[in-house]
Amino acid sequence: MSLVHRGVLRDAFAEVSHFRSELYACLTARGDALFELCDALLCTDGPVRTLVDLALAPEHRRGHGALYGGLNQGRIDVARLRRALAGVALPRAADGRLVLAVDVSPWLRPDANMCADRAFCHTFGRGEGKHQMVPGWPYSVVAALETGRTSWTAVLDAVRLEPGADVAAVTTVQIREVVERLVAAGQWQPGDPEVLVVLDAGYDAPRIAHLLGDLPVEILGRLRSDRVMRRPTPSREEFHLANPKGGRPPKHGGEFVFGDPTTWGTEQAVTVTDTRLYGKATAQAWDRLHPRLTRRAAWLDHDGPLPIIEGTVIRLVVEKLPSGGVNKPVWLWWSRTGATEADVDRCWQSFLRRFDIEHTFRLFKQTLGWTKPRLRSSEAADRWTWLVIAAYSQLRLARPLATGLRRPWEKPTEPTRHDVGRVLATGEAFSRPAHHKVGTKPRRTG
Repeated sequence: MSLVHRGVLRDAFAEVSHFRSELYACLTARGDALFELCDALLCTDGPVRTLVDLALAPEHRRGHGALYGGLNQGRIDVARLRRALAGVALPRAADGRLVLAVDVSPWLRPDANMCADRAFCHTFGRGEGKHQMVPGWPYSVVAALETGRTSWTAVLDAVRLEPGADVAAVTTVQIREVVERLVAAGQWQPGDPEVLVVLDAGYDAPRIAHLLGDLPVEILGRLRSDRVMRRPTPSREEFHLANPKGGRPPKHGGEFVFGDPTTWGTEQAVTVTDTRLYGKATAQAWDRLHPRLTRRAAWLDHDGPLPIIEGTVIRLVVEKLPSGGVNKPVWLWWSRTGATEADVDRCWQSFLRRFDIEHTFRLFKQTLGWTKPRLRSSEAADRWTWLVIAAYSQLRLARPLATGLRRPWEKPTEPTRHDVGRVLATGEAFSRPAHHKVGTKPRRTG
């Protein structure tokens, strides 16, 4: 083993150990029970099916009563845990930029009639494959995206959406708090590239960009294909040339209809990229386009004139889809103007990386058993959610420790590419922190 590789392993082990110490400090009530539950979640054999199975793991040295007692009566210092997540090593783009993805994943509870704080969650694929609204606990998750051939993400925050909550307002506050924690942790400093926040359809990207205008962030969001944008307001000379009889100057320019190519005009930037999965990817960009806002819905209580939120509209078309489906164009809106060809490529490639957070949700639910417990209270669901996030973060940090865990007939992998099973098998990474070695062995209960 080379000295460089040995140093990487030593640094990774130290970072995992430090995070585990911080995690234990965040467990302010029934900490031993919650910490051992997290260890059992990490080291159990196979996917998590029930909480009772975790009580049978060797790492869980208590009875199953302590397991439920920790979830129901325990306490987690979530603010400190969030700061700990913001302080670990985070993945970055090729230019050193932090790229954050935001999405909502539901914990469906359709049969839990007595559970409080349930909201209607949008789902697709259940039953006959139709869009349905199912009662449950929706969680808004923020994660930092990686580059390269990997689907790991660094989860930074999770917020449960209350019934009737304004998703855009909650997301704005969540992104603001995450960015402020990243700045406080030294992850972003003046002079660094702005943080790119990627949103899927369903978020009001222009509104979020307006509310976060005082932060060093760029907003990239997907738009519906039936949207209509407006061009910049024409100058006074242009207005008089087009209207010699005079009249009231317009507040908006001409329409840019996504479904009508005759209204598009000339693009400001066009890129063509050969991709491995999608064939040729063509991206067109139009500069200084904005939505026409009205005093309805979110802007009903806005004081003063409605803002004009200009950005860049990007249309992405690929040659083929790996699934063989219809390759419809994807429309994106970037909160900056004057986009170059490099900016256009960075935007649509970052949007495609956003789908890594879907793999994170699948790992949460199918392997770590995030939505398997039938908890009654939403507070217990929040505690379990943060334990799952803490376990996943330890798996991500322990990836370099799983480098040599290969069977004799398997090919070696890169240090940054490991499947979940290899990382889960790295039991030495999850040694107990110092509080378990100084004569404070917890008692067995239950």
